[in-house]
Amino acid sequence: MSLVSKTTVGWRELVALPDWHIPKLRAKIDTGAKTSALDVDQVELLPGRKIRFDVVLSNQHRRRRKWITADIVRTTVIKSSNGERETRYVVATTLELGGRRKLVEFTLVRREDMLCRMLIGRTALAPHYIVDAGRTYLTRKKTLKKKVP
Repeated sequence: MSLVSKTTVGWRELVALPDWHIPKLRAKIDTGAKTSALDVDQVELLPGRKIRFDVVLSNQHRRRRKWITADIVRTTVIKSSNGERETRYVVATTLELGGRRKLVEFTLVRREDMLCRMLIGRTALAPHYIVDAGRTYLTRKKTLKKKVP
């Protein structure tokens, strides 16, 4: 029996990247993917193993972006969903999901044709999350409806 209490998440959730002052991004929870990926558009390599990129914040409005400068953790070779291998830069930041915060590594990739701006893989989910693949937005804070007298 595990001593770690687990948070149940749906296959799609809203997450935050607080270190980068990004309060809300739509993320696909994907246990079939080992690594997590973040939708970026422009990428600039900087001196000192740093990278500058713009995070795309919205599906409908791809012009809504936020420039981020981060350390390059490493590069990795990823086999994408279409079976092609590509080299990607990896950065790390705090992910907030379901009231928990965790340092997570993200590959930088253009996800223009995808529904969600971010993909969260199983490495980021272990050991604190359980995925209910039939539901969405389980961690969204519920707003209390005011009772009308």
